Amino acid sequence: MSEYQFSEKYRDQLLRCSSCGFCRASCPVFNLTQRPALNARGKMLVLQEVFEGNLPLDEELHETLFQCTTCANCSTHCPSGVEVPTIIKEARRDLAQAGACHPTFIGMDQVLDKYSNIYGEDEPEDFERERNQEAENVFFIGCVGQYRDEEPTEATLDLLDHLEVDFTLIDEVCCSGVLEDVGLSLKEPLAQTNIERILATGAKRLITACPYCMRTFQNHPAYAPLKEAGVEVVHISQFLKDQDFGVTTDLKVTYHDPCDLGRHCGIYEEPRETIKKVAPNLLELAANREAANCCGAGGGVRGAFAANSIAMARRRLEEVEASGADILLTECNSCVHNLGNAKLRSQKFQIFTTPQFIHALVEGDLD
Repeated sequence: MSEYQFSEKYRDQLLRCSSCGFCRASCPVFNLTQRPALNARGKMLVLQEVFEGNLPLDEELHETLFQCTTCANCSTHCPSGVEVPTIIKEARRDLAQAGACHPTFIGMDQVLDKYSNIYGEDEPEDFERERNQEAENVFFIGCVGQYRDEEPTEATLDLLDHLEVDFTLIDEVCCSGVLEDVGLSLKEPLAQTNIERILATGAKRLITACPYCMRTFQNHPAYAPLKEAGVEVVHISQFLKDQDFGVTTDLKVTYHDPCDLGRHCGIYEEPRETIKKVAPNLLELAANREAANCCGAGGGVRGAFAANSIAMARRRLEEVEASGADILLTECNSCVHNLGNAKLRSQKFQIFTTPQFIHALVEGDLD
């Protein structure tokens, strides 16, 4: 029998999988590849073989175990209540402990030992704003918004200024929570740096642009000092729902539920409340809320299997095209980044984060 942690911790769940196949319909990787070993049922069967000692947990399982976006669509609809993403992440940790972590993430881990961000960049965009000031709120951008998708970030900061929100940026470093998804461990020194810089501002609220950063700040033990200091952690979508923007549009708008914000945090209605204030003609995609299809960026798939990640995003964009929407909104910089990279020239709708879209309306850049 296996002595791996995934089997020790989740043996009952592994054996609970009835191989019913309900997960096939909801798995973005399977829907793309049609490979049985890549849906949740296939992964559980493979791990059962590892548990029984019939299969080694080594590099041969990289494709099976790392082609999972951890979107949780499978577990949300699993009649047996199997928490597939949790088991997959634990199995990835066992792989790493055995010296067989996927090389993409070994590289990411090494980058975060030397740099403050997952991209190994030396100079972050300063957005022409002072940092580390005393304020009621800290706005935390995240790696994607700081180093790859600067336009949504700039628009969000301008919108907060327009709303006269008392906020400051900090010299933030990667929250490093993403390492936990790929079998590695959060970087405690990075967490401590963020905590010290957030608390130094005296802020009582931390507003995040990235849903994954929010999850990390709220749930990881390394960030417990924030809660102990009375700092409330919210996502920008939660903060904006109580604001008055003074603009509306007749454009047909639809919304993509990010997996990290939706299924992982249960935040579905706040973004819609905000959007309906400015765009009453909100259309729902065929798959929405807890049934929303993943954009393909999560769980390390974008880094390790980029072609499949983009292909999953294109499948999601087909739903947008079918909706007839003029605008696709979402609340996650990673989703915007992946969906934007996947968008075809023939697809005429535009893609924004919700704050970016609202700022464009405020500035009169959209009808």
